[in-house]
Amino acid sequence: MTSTPRIVRRPPGQAGSWPDAMLPLLRRIYAARGVTDTQGAQPRLGQLLSPQLLHNSDVAAELLADAIARQRRILVVGDFDCDGATACAVGVRGLRMLGALDVHHAVPNRMVHGYGLSPALVEELAALQPDLLVTVDHGIACHAGVAAAKARGWTVLVTDHHLPGEVLPPADAIVDPNLANDSFPSKSLAGVGVIFYVLMALRGVLRARGAFAERAEPDLSVLLDLVAVGTVADLVPLDTNNRALVSAGLRRLREGRGCIGLRALIDASGRDVARLSASDIGFALGPRLNAAGRLEDMALGIELLLSEDWSRAREIAGTLEEINAERRAVQQLMTDDAEQAVTKVVLDADGELPIAACLFDADWHPGVIGLVASKLKDRLHRPVIALAPAEPGSSQLRGSARSIPGLHIRDVLAAVDARHPGLIQKFGGHAMAAGLSLEHAALASFEQAFQRQVQAMVDASLLHAELHSDGELAAHELDHLHAEALRVAGPWGQGFPEPLFDGRFEVLQWRLLKERHLKLTLRCAGRAEPLNAIHFNGWRGSEPAHMVRLAYRLVSDDYRGGTAVQLIVEHCEPATVTG
Repeated sequence: MTSTPRIVRRPPGQAGSWPDAMLPLLRRIYAARGVTDTQGAQPRLGQLLSPQLLHNSDVAAELLADAIARQRRILVVGDFDCDGATACAVGVRGLRMLGALDVHHAVPNRMVHGYGLSPALVEELAALQPDLLVTVDHGIACHAGVAAAKARGWTVLVTDHHLPGEVLPPADAIVDPNLANDSFPSKSLAGVGVIFYVLMALRGVLRARGAFAERAEPDLSVLLDLVAVGTVADLVPLDTNNRALVSAGLRRLREGRGCIGLRALIDASGRDVARLSASDIGFALGPRLNAAGRLEDMALGIELLLSEDWSRAREIAGTLEEINAERRAVQQLMTDDAEQAVTKVVLDADGELPIAACLFDADWHPGVIGLVASKLKDRLHRPVIALAPAEPGSSQLRGSARSIPGLHIRDVLAAVDARHPGLIQKFGGHAMAAGLSLEHAALASFEQAFQRQVQAMVDASLLHAELHSDGELAAHELDHLHAEALRVAGPWGQGFPEPLFDGRFEVLQWRLLKERHLKLTLRCAGRAEPLNAIHFNGWRGSEPAHMVRLAYRLVSDDYRGGTAVQLIVEHCEPATVTG
């Protein structure tokens, strides 16, 4: 059961000022994304926004500088996703570089503690006796946890990037670019980006205090490999500031200068480090790190990112590889269950897709529901919430929500909460993704309220999926030169999408791979040699038409090597006479 997308070509952008050697295709791609010069196309670290612009970064820096000067114990508390793990590693590594001698870290276990800084987690952390607790990638919604930490006499610094509620937690300082009074130009920093900015502000304060009079000033750019991985994996928009951070981090990784843990993870994933791209982070590194937090304990992932021992790092990377394989199997079973449930709903509604989907299964794993919701959202082009018991047999449910462009899912949950106080126990998130908790007894009422609220807030036009194409490639552009130019022209990601093209092709041959994927041999006008293409999860139960219109990405064919290229098909439909 899928929603059929419509291919829409991007309007041409404003012609820019480019070097004569730049390929016309790249000029066209950049222009369509509002970029008109090389500075915008490939932003450098010198273009980064100043940390002084980030509200409360100065207050946070003073708190940290005082703790370092007095040799206080600092505890960095991470989160159990890739952004939270890399943010924790950046916080610990950065504070040690800047002179902190007593730095510890912790991370909640998804199954034991749930999300964020909770009173139960604070009680466990009391054994460490911290003087200053720093949250990374969470905290803005952790009112009870922050209050519990303050009640123990700890200083609390919250660093986060999630959207705040009307009431803020009682921390000593909060750094979050999405605070109502924060005019920081980039609202898209990931959690790892926020703590990196706090460290830059801290370095400035320490410089002013004369801390580097007798020693070299630490180069915080060595942390950018971790910043890049967390930023890309968290799917935050890659605005100019984030692209500068990610580009610098990717350069470090490609040059073999990443931290030992990431190098071991790249090695275990089988990716070519010299050709590493943002796509490799999103599809290879991020999922392997996230798997630890989904099925086991992100403490293992953070240990990897902090490791200075190659043998131990390789051992952990191998373990993450095994956990990720288990995650894929669990995800496939849960997705199959979810699709069957949606199919039944559609059949009961005479073939109509629901306005939104709210799915629950008592056997689902709470660590994988976000992936299931995302997969179903892509298939249906509807907002989806997937829920599972917080632990086996529990009456408390944890849910993960994913939305479509134009519908702010956290605002939907906030409206449900306002209209039905107590129905949702807690929630938080972003425009496109959110998390929530509720009691199983409230599920039916919540599902009705959620669907009514989506109906009230969504514009009907948003329910029609669109694929935004960069137009058709000429026959001479379907080559290795252009494929490689597109690869290195990134980083591509959210808000700065990887180029997608469309065109008509003749299907010469096709075969089914693993009962899900379509392998195609194609011919296009003006090109003598056939083209290879792969359509992952493209099998729809019948053979493709003889003439098709494809939406696709052009990539080098690493399997065949040399100058071979292939098309990665995102959508396939029969070609009309004019299509």
